[in-house]
Amino acid sequence: MSVKGPAPLIDRFGRQVTYLRMSVTDRCDFRCVYCMSEKMEFLPRSEVLSLEELYDIGETFVRLGVNKIRLTGGEPLVRRDILSLIERLGRLPVELVMTTNGSQLPHMAQDLVRAGVQRLNISLDSLNADKFSELTRTGKLDKVLAGIDAARGAGFKRIKLNAVVLKGRNDDEVLDLVEFARRSGLDISFIEEMPLGQISEHGRAEAYCSSDELRELISSRYPLMNSTEDTGGPSRYYRMADSASRIGFISPHSHNFCGDCNRVRLTVEGMLLLCLGNEHSMDLREIVRNHPGDSEALEAALRQAMEIKPEKHEFNLDEEPQILRFMNMTGG
Repeated sequence: MSVKGPAPLIDRFGRQVTYLRMSVTDRCDFRCVYCMSEKMEFLPRSEVLSLEELYDIGETFVRLGVNKIRLTGGEPLVRRDILSLIERLGRLPVELVMTTNGSQLPHMAQDLVRAGVQRLNISLDSLNADKFSELTRTGKLDKVLAGIDAARGAGFKRIKLNAVVLKGRNDDEVLDLVEFARRSGLDISFIEEMPLGQISEHGRAEAYCSSDELRELISSRYPLMNSTEDTGGPSRYYRMADSASRIGFISPHSHNFCGDCNRVRLTVEGMLLLCLGNEHSMDLREIVRNHPGDSEALEAALRQAMEIKPEKHEFNLDEEPQILRFMNMTGG
């Protein structure tokens, strides 16, 4: 006689949460213009979840039906002793993936594979060294390209590039980025900028590039074919007849993907964000610190959180951002 496991996490709209994006740090060695301000004030250590607390939350999510955990930041690989957390999460029955800026991959890529990371997303917004420095403020393109090479040789199941496209800043490189992905045997997703946090580098409405514009541009050189492939995230994928690389689009403005949302985000200070574009949240740090080791209290909190997960977000580029937390605080 089989023993049934605990009921899955299902929200008020019938959507099951199967994907947890877990931020392990708000710190980063880059200062990307769409992600954070140039002079950031980071969280004091006492407010940051410990690696043990992060594991306990991740393990509880997996027990309740989550089958994919993405480690994010900030830059997750600048967190001290991060490999110890990855190794523990890697032993859970879950697909473990990571988003990184690539700067630490030259010396960490093989360790990540050994620890259980299966797929990798690497941010790459420009192939021009000067423009890359402008967009990241502190990043070095040659270091990231070396990281991509190291990742390609490390044995990940799949590697995808992520590019946030801003009109007037890097939209002239879209075809070059596609060609780089094709030449390197990688996937690539183009992302509409998320309107999170107050920024001064550019006006978001003026810099907005829709996925439809980019798809039309790419199709002018590489005809795109519809694909039903789904990696459990918000990317909508297309194929090319002459390449194994997939082209994805993440379109929070032009093609709202809320209807089948299966995701929640955990910030490094323990706030469970139920929606990227809303402030609906639950404080899990309070739970794990007031009830250490009490998986039932944590499970009850997660089920309660499903009752406040909103149906959808509303992004308006012509208004001041309603969400004042930056992307590095949200968990990229």
